[in-house]
Amino acid sequence: MKYCILMGSPRETGNTASLLKPFIEELGACGSEYDLISLYNKNISPCIACRVCQADWTKFGCRFVDDAQEIFDKILESDIVVLATPIYSWYCTPPMKSLLDRLVYGMNKFYGDEKGPSLWAGRKLALVTTCGYRPEKGSDLFEAGMERYCKHSQLIYAGMLAERDQGYGHSFMNKEKEKRARQFVRKLENNM
Repeated sequence: MKYCILMGSPRETGNTASLLKPFIEELGACGSEYDLISLYNKNISPCIACRVCQADWTKFGCRFVDDAQEIFDKILESDIVVLATPIYSWYCTPPMKSLLDRLVYGMNKFYGDEKGPSLWAGRKLALVTTCGYRPEKGSDLFEAGMERYCKHSQLIYAGMLAERDQGYGHSFMNKEKEKRARQFVRKLENNM
């Protein structure tokens, strides 16, 4: 199994990274491969809906020359895409949102003169989120948006691991969160 983990946190040692640590360890224990891409370290221009990407149905085809092409290639090499992000204002972080906008056009050739294919159809997409509210009030809108995004893009939504940060003065990670991260990997592995 091959995973493409897109890390949307600006903090390389923050809550989302802490939650990904046991997740990635469990991937290794299961014998799965992964690429971990930190989006804050990438140059990802925002989509301008120019539809240049719709001209050729065999490639990403974006007019911007930035790091999105590399990410596109890694996604196409994977079986499952994992969006790992803290929740800011009930949605993902800015670089992840920019990438998602670019991918919905570049991967889905639905917006040209004729409707073409989804280049990533059939891949699974999973979410790993951290938030300051209870997950059902903190990560729920992002999950709902991504479920719709998956349906539109012909992806298979594989579920969400969402963990709450109790705030300053509290340690984020604990044995229960580590256990749930490992269980989430096993769920993903067993459903492939």
